[in-house]
Amino acid sequence: MNDKIPPTNDQRMRAEFDSLADEYHDQHKENIAITGEGPEFFSEYKISDLAALIKLRKLPANSILDFGSGIGNSLPYFRKYFPDAVLNCGDVSGRSIEIAKTRFPGNEQYALIGDRIPLDSGSQDIVFSACVFHHIPHEDHQHWLQELHRVTRPGGLLVIYEHNPFNPLTVRAVNTCPLDVNAKLIIGRTMGKRAELAGWNDAKVTYRMFFPSMFRVLRPAEKYLGWLALGAQYRMSALKQQ
Repeated sequence: MNDKIPPTNDQRMRAEFDSLADEYHDQHKENIAITGEGPEFFSEYKISDLAALIKLRKLPANSILDFGSGIGNSLPYFRKYFPDAVLNCGDVSGRSIEIAKTRFPGNEQYALIGDRIPLDSGSQDIVFSACVFHHIPHEDHQHWLQELHRVTRPGGLLVIYEHNPFNPLTVRAVNTCPLDVNAKLIIGRTMGKRAELAGWNDAKVTYRMFFPSMFRVLRPAEKYLGWLALGAQYRMSALKQQ
């Protein structure tokens, strides 16, 4: 008789990302080399886009949660675009948090996530997640969207970036990446519906990252293409009701 209790999804994810943390940067860099850009470009792209959205909506950004902060790839750009914000970096992987602290020493606050986010309810102006939800089992999405809703203040903003399953190059990159062996992509409108079921309002999907490096001259046109479901990634944003 086997009396061992099977691991939960949270435990599986923690073990998976603890095991991948030390090689994450190099494997990610190799996997996206076909675009002509490195991880830094994609990290800054999202934070710059986030900053532009917050400015457009005239929202405060005094406290920000980076949900699934990993080895800290977004950290330098949060410092650049939100120098006065209190940044909370949360991840299920303790090893990833250790690496982030070593790579980017600073005053950010770190939280090891278990089955809940260890932050007070209504404490964050902005909750942000970059290509994390495709690693979370889909049956757990509702729980984490509700948790993000809980820690966000009324009137606060949720912004999730995810890979677009309608883009064939994105699908190829995910299917050939060792880091994504257990990943399941999410359609943008599905993510928006899940957010609204979790209590978020006014979910909007905007497509991003249309042009690889060889066509970088065309990138200024991307701001007019948010409606076109062919971008390599999408941004899903939603508000917590006042």
